[in-house]
Amino acid sequence: MTNLVPPPAAGRLAATATTAFAPAVWGTTYVVTTELLPAGHPLFAGLIRALPAGLAALAIGRTLPRGTWWLKAAVLGVLNIGVFLPLLFVAAERLPGGVAATLGAVQPLAVAILAVALLHQRPSAWSFAWGIVGVAGVGLLVIGPDADVHVIGLLAGLGGAGAMAVGVTLTKRWGRPEGVGPTAYAGWQLAAGGLFLLPVTLLFEGAPPAVDASAALGYLWLGLPGGLLAYILWFRGIATLPVTSVAVLTLLSPMVAALLGAVLLDELLTPVQAAGFVLCLAAIVAGQVSPTRAKATTRLTKERINK
Repeated sequence: MTNLVPPPAAGRLAATATTAFAPAVWGTTYVVTTELLPAGHPLFAGLIRALPAGLAALAIGRTLPRGTWWLKAAVLGVLNIGVFLPLLFVAAERLPGGVAATLGAVQPLAVAILAVALLHQRPSAWSFAWGIVGVAGVGLLVIGPDADVHVIGLLAGLGGAGAMAVGVTLTKRWGRPEGVGPTAYAGWQLAAGGLFLLPVTLLFEGAPPAVDASAALGYLWLGLPGGLLAYILWFRGIATLPVTSVAVLTLLSPMVAALLGAVLLDELLTPVQAAGFVLCLAAIVAGQVSPTRAKATTRLTKERINK
């Protein structure tokens, strides 16, 4: 298993920025889906995001799982992609977008809990507190006054957030096999998730929709930047950074979705939404810092100055 040493400050900043690309580009999914893709085929969109990207990554990485990694890759692919995407789409169809996004924002809190149970990390009041701030921020940012909660949608939203939280934590726990690069590793999970989604899509949606030029552009965006590149950077970030720091970056998705709505769809942000945006940003920044690490850095800096 590849055990990566945490990067120094400059390297950590670069790793955080590249990892943040994934949830940021995932935040474009709503506007791409509503403006470019044919309606009524959300599972097909998830399938197109996962399977072609997975096969391309496998071709580029030229490495297949070995031994127990066949099972591990399948489990991670199903949790991070195969289960997460269908539940995400069920929540999106049955709940107002703001409610669905807020349920997804529970993921950092779930990861903080799972890090204690599965990674044997000490409970962190810092991570829990800022996770709660992040949920509150997303709620203010995207929940409208007429939000209506559907039980099935509620369960799907929580289930999707839980599935990805478990997948992210297990990805951190199992690491990456020695000699396997991030492209091949992402390909394993994308292919596994896509193969899981294939029969689910055929069962619930039937034949693929007709694809015009706009839809082709949308699917290309979902599959390349939103699939292949995003998941390579995402899984590399999980291996490099603390898992709770990675999880809180998912708050970028509703933030980007809200900004795109304001810029492209004339959905102007209210003062309450602006306050939610600020809270989300604060939670993301705070999630990249732990009080213990900050104190240690300050102590080392003082020691160097005194020398």
